[in-house]
Amino acid sequence: QVQLVESGGGSVQAGGSLKLSCAASGDTYRDKSMAWFRQIAGLEREVVAVLGIDDGYVYYADYAKGRFTCSPDNTKNTMYLQMNNLKPEDTAVYYCAASMIIGSPQSPRDFIWWGRGTQVTVSS
Repeated sequence: QVQLVESGGGSVQAGGSLKLSCAASGDTYRDKSMAWFRQIAGLEREVVAVLGIDDGYVYYADYAKGRFTCSPDNTKNTMYLQMNNLKPEDTAVYYCAASMIIGSPQSPRDFIWWGRGTQVTVSS
């Protein structure tokens, strides 16, 4: 069992930055994929970035490339999402998730454990 807690959401103006954190506890933090997803109101949940805990490889959705950076602090069992140059269309609830599948799974169905989410609101 893995418990995930997100923090760091908030409201910013377009062009601003936010850094989200996902603290993991419970079962081993290793041998898993961790990911950030987001859900824009009225739309399906979509992947933002997927981190391979053991190899450190990060997959990014196209809209996140060059603006978002996903990184781990394995000493703290924490994953971060640094978001720069935020746009109003980035407004969403951002979720942290963990999966037993390695190799950059991207479907929400591949992820077993989920945090409760943190709201990010970007105003124009």
